[in-house]
Amino acid sequence: MVSAPINPQRITDDLDRLLEVLPDAVRQALAPPEAREQLLEVVLDLGRVPEARYPGRAVSLGEAVVERADLAAVVEQLGAFGGDNRAGIERTLHRISAIRNRTGTIVGLTCRVGRAVFGTVAMVRDLMDSGQSLLLMGRPGVGKTTALREIARVLADELGKRVVVIDTSNEIAGDGDIPHPAIGRARRMQVARPELQHQVMIEAVENHMPEVIVIDEIGTELEAQAARTIAERGVMLVATAHGNELANLVKNPTLSDLVGGIESVTLGDEEARRRRSQKTVLERAAEPTFPLAVEMHSRHRWLVHRDVARTVDLLLRGQLPRPQVRELDGDGRLHLQEPSPPLALSRPAPPAAGAAGERSLHQRRHPNLAPVPLPDPVAPAQPAISNDDAGDSDNAQSPLLLFGVGVSTLLLEQAIRSRRLPVQCVESVEEADVVLALRQQLGQHPELRRRAQQAGVPILVIKADTLPQVQRGLERLLQRREPAEAPEAEPARSGPDDDLAALEECRLAVEQLVLAKGQPVELLPRSERVRRLQAELAAHYQLASAEFGSGRQQRLRIFPR
Repeated sequence: MVSAPINPQRITDDLDRLLEVLPDAVRQALAPPEAREQLLEVVLDLGRVPEARYPGRAVSLGEAVVERADLAAVVEQLGAFGGDNRAGIERTLHRISAIRNRTGTIVGLTCRVGRAVFGTVAMVRDLMDSGQSLLLMGRPGVGKTTALREIARVLADELGKRVVVIDTSNEIAGDGDIPHPAIGRARRMQVARPELQHQVMIEAVENHMPEVIVIDEIGTELEAQAARTIAERGVMLVATAHGNELANLVKNPTLSDLVGGIESVTLGDEEARRRRSQKTVLERAAEPTFPLAVEMHSRHRWLVHRDVARTVDLLLRGQLPRPQVRELDGDGRLHLQEPSPPLALSRPAPPAAGAAGERSLHQRRHPNLAPVPLPDPVAPAQPAISNDDAGDSDNAQSPLLLFGVGVSTLLLEQAIRSRRLPVQCVESVEEADVVLALRQQLGQHPELRRRAQQAGVPILVIKADTLPQVQRGLERLLQRREPAEAPEAEPARSGPDDDLAALEECRLAVEQLVLAKGQPVELLPRSERVRRLQAELAAHYQLASAEFGSGRQQRLRIFPR
């Protein structure tokens, strides 16, 4: 942990200018200084009491409801609304967004307070000196646009760069023809309609020779392509994108090009054995448009990815990247927590080759398995990423050789990796211990059924090609295999280090998935004692948990509040 002093933040909000356009009752309710502190926005909806919103709470303003005349009086004092239904107050950073009825009449206004915060850029000041493109991500309201505005000012005024701000909704530099002083000497190009943002991005490069282009909210494929075109011309980009974290962009087909794009690659047999993976894998298609990325988890806690290409590669290989954590304490000191090496998910070892391998293959088969359809699954929870090391492969159970019929290879790989199941996919029925088949596909391949019967390979049928069905099918196959293969054992190693790893897995899952995203999460299978410790940790966060699975696949599921 490294800490360093930074300059104190200075906030300018021109709040009086916003209050002047609001109805009298609202203005009076917000007159006290304590009512203005940390004010985020004021909501005016027709027929409802006005509402002031603060971080984590909302307060009603008075008892009188908003009437059409109130909305009309506010609109009359604003600039023109654009195609994105946003307007502003000239020479301020406040944004007013409209809600319209079917006929286009305004029936609601969201008046968002715009603040220029000088000093936030100290969190990433060193990244700007590198000259590499920087991408900011985070949930709405976390301060992305505020940080973008301050970065533009520092690049233009302190580093002497030629900066052009592409201001689609006039949110970065304010309403009116004269940009707000918060962006310093940076130039501002306005966008007539939101769908033209990508064209204005290219126009800025071709006509105005910028060294840096600043963009807010890259959200379409055309804008992602324009960003790559700009980066390939040697222009530095600073932008925000839709998504809470880098993993969201990797999964987003529209914006994945910002981090290099994702493509499916078929490996050769030797390379697949070397990687201990399936033959079809996902890999990064190109160099990222943004070599640097920042996840803004709060206004005072940012996660910095200094090598986006490596981070994306780790995510695609099923590993957990560890970005640098930067936090700002109450005294204005910046604390840096350097990342530890990435943690890998274990993969099953490839099957043995040669005559000995063939003999062991037949010894592992269980002809008593019959085609059994699985019941409909419950709604799946997002599996947690383990912090355990791969473990001792020499002592691990030999993998179950599986041949899939009609089941997606990528889905099988995801199910095997997420639960760390000792399963290895093979290319033919004759090599397999078992066959996992989709009901509709199995009927279309009578030859496969005949070959499986001749080879004594049992078949398990699932109803749908979905992740929960595949996971439950694999677990059922492994459960039926246990009596013939190994005595009942604990699902995970036991020891102080492993207990700590299991608790760290639980902590990361709770903080990154349950609390941050509000989604349930399933942890990896553990022993009864470790599951009890994980449940106590979840209770410490005031979260409910329950155990699922049976036998060696028993695991803990944690639910959001």
